[in-house]
Amino acid sequence: MGRKHLSERGGDAAATVGGGMWLLALLSAAVVACAGCEHARPAQAKAQPYVVDEDASGVGSALGTGGAGYDCDDELNQCFNKCWESSRQPYPHIEHNEWYYEYCTRECRKEYMSCIEEKEKEEAEKVKKRPPLEFSSLDAARDWIRKHKSELALGTVVIVAGTAFILVTGGTGALLLAPLAL
Repeated sequence: MGRKHLSERGGDAAATVGGGMWLLALLSAAVVACAGCEHARPAQAKAQPYVVDEDASGVGSALGTGGAGYDCDDELNQCFNKCWESSRQPYPHIEHNEWYYEYCTRECRKEYMSCIEEKEKEEAEKVKKRPPLEFSSLDAARDWIRKHKSELALGTVVIVAGTAFILVTGGTGALLLAPLAL
């Protein structure tokens, strides 16, 4: 007689148990290989919001916002007013008309654009000098942010143990590190 399939033999108990054990051992090995040990993984910050400080006041106060430095928009307005109120107009024009308005706008826009370019160059230099905000632990990030929060703006990206966070304020006014993507 030929060989019979296991199910046709009436279910040999030893063969069935051995096959089931083999499958169980294979699945167990796959789970352990995929999951790995928790202690073998690098320490990563969990993707959840963290309170940095209970009070967000003072964030960004040293960034030059709110009147610090020179203001290109203010310079543009002063330039236009000075040009428009001038009694000397380019030859042959003798009155304040549409042509003269466009002339003042064009001349002052040149100064405005050079002001903007100068500010962009200054900001690019500051960015080059600024260290990257990457920390190996959440405690190190919190300590550094608390000490330097006047130098940071809301929306600043902070990397903690390979996880990206963004600096935000909570509903109570607390300063938080929220995950960039959940």
